[in-house]
Amino acid sequence: MKSVKEKQKDIFTSLKERFGYTNSFAAPALVKVVVSVGTGSSAKNDKGRNDFVAERLSKITGQKPRVSGARTSIASFKLREKDPIGLSVTLRGGRMYDFLDRLFNVAVPRIRDFRGFDPASIDAMGNITIGLAEHNIFPETADEELRDVFGLSVTIVTTARNREEAGSFLSSLGMPFKREKKEERPVK
Repeated sequence: MKSVKEKQKDIFTSLKERFGYTNSFAAPALVKVVVSVGTGSSAKNDKGRNDFVAERLSKITGQKPRVSGARTSIASFKLREKDPIGLSVTLRGGRMYDFLDRLFNVAVPRIRDFRGFDPASIDAMGNITIGLAEHNIFPETADEELRDVFGLSVTIVTTARNREEAGSFLSSLGMPFKREKKEERPVK
């Protein structure tokens, strides 16, 4: 089975006729993958929560996460400026390709009742953000305690110019999208 990095090299030939690329640099490519977790106010109540999430996120991504602080103070939420409210990891290069391989081939098939990602979630600039409800779909954390399950979001940034290019590019990388249902007519 080909890895995501090997597939990206072959994509130019498959998308060349469809979009009229004359140069391999005109074809879409991956820029970065951002994995983020919002811890919110739970980090204030439980001091070890950020450490726990950071440890799990570093197991999943293979990189130490960055702590995101609040930009402004909000009195009604008892939030002060620079309080830790989330964690994020930006992956590039080899780690990015390894993470996407594990995401598409190992983690996503473990999601219960998974029918594919919605292609409408691709934005106008060719990027997609996926929300995962449980972090324990990754095999690095699956066998550990199930009481502290948190969700995370994965943003895949590409150089695609529009939604159509990005959809073709991501599906040829191996991203599972929902299949469009054909309208069924009732039988009389």
